Amino acid sequence: MTAVENKPLSPVAHLSTADVEAIGRQLETIRQSVLDDRGARDAAYIRRVIDVQRKLEMGGRALLIGSRYKSAWVLGTACLAVAKVLDNMEIGHNVLHGQWDWMRDPKIHSSTWEWDHASPAEQWKRAHNVQHHTFTNILGKDNDLGYGIMRVDEDQPWKPRYLVQPLWNFLNACFFEYGIAMYDIDLGDHLREKREMTPELRSRIGQTAGKAARQAAKDYVLFPALSGRSWRRTLAANFTANVARNLWAHSVIMCGHFPEGVETFEQDSIDEHETKGEWYLRQMLGSANISGSRAMHLMSGNLSHQIEHHLFPDLPSRRYREIAPKVREVFHQYELKYHAAPLVRQVGSAWHKVVRLSLPNGWLKETTVRNAPRQIGKLFRSEERQPHARLRPAALAASF
Repeated sequence: MTAVENKPLSPVAHLSTADVEAIGRQLETIRQSVLDDRGARDAAYIRRVIDVQRKLEMGGRALLIGSRYKSAWVLGTACLAVAKVLDNMEIGHNVLHGQWDWMRDPKIHSSTWEWDHASPAEQWKRAHNVQHHTFTNILGKDNDLGYGIMRVDEDQPWKPRYLVQPLWNFLNACFFEYGIAMYDIDLGDHLREKREMTPELRSRIGQTAGKAARQAAKDYVLFPALSGRSWRRTLAANFTANVARNLWAHSVIMCGHFPEGVETFEQDSIDEHETKGEWYLRQMLGSANISGSRAMHLMSGNLSHQIEHHLFPDLPSRRYREIAPKVREVFHQYELKYHAAPLVRQVGSAWHKVVRLSLPNGWLKETTVRNAPRQIGKLFRSEERQPHARLRPAALAASF
């Protein structure tokens, strides 16, 4: 691969072409070992998780129907929130990745599964499985990186509108499923670029609007109606559970690719003939893990092992914890940083980056109490055009 490396201290300058391809072979060996071993234990695991999720949802719904008592409301809401998290994270996300297709169970298959989410499964698979996992962290190609609404890298020219990106990111977190739904149909790109409303786009919008309407009717009409005189409490519980699920999912996903130190790449830095080893290396540099307990891994859909997931998106999620030490050893062998930290630290790092990039490069360092009024005024007078003081990797390497 030929590319331009902008970062003074390149994380991959020490790697040769042979090293990169050797990394690919070692990771392929790890992947194949799981493929050869998956079986009854894995199948039993996903069936057990689905069973627990459905019982939690039914129990939560039942409690909310009789939610005249505060304790019933709190417990019912908590059960429903956990059920929605499991449905989206450990079940829906991973089933739709095809991780369980090898079971040949038509009820747990990527081609038949639909989830408790505003985005239709087919549209999510196109945007996530194909676009995001192919073009991970490539600016302008991977819209999961900031979802097309935020400044996510120092090399993006700063504009005054980015000042509101922390607020915008928080609102997106609260209503995350709807943001994902709009992202999955490329609605933002069409509006920004004033593209023609094609029949394909109309079809996507219609499918998404229909799915979102059915979700809203279920949570905000049907179940409140079944609660009779307690309908207001049930309505509030469903809204609370949805917001809790959205905030959790947004936090976990932000930790996967956005903390400080995770690399991003320019479009022209990725050769169209990118080898498997180079693709693996890009996933290694562009992902981060959350360290924590088994409960953390379960509730995050094992996206707490984002590095392993991006290397092997088709492997059963429960295996990521098992192979993580082997993957980490590959990082250490080739002197690459295995980016992992507890949830609070990763979320804090990601939000720090959101706030930092909402301002011009170097603005915080240049601002003092004395010059604050002038600096604030400068924010609204011009867009950033000057070269950046800090450069990040626009590519994997100058040459291997």
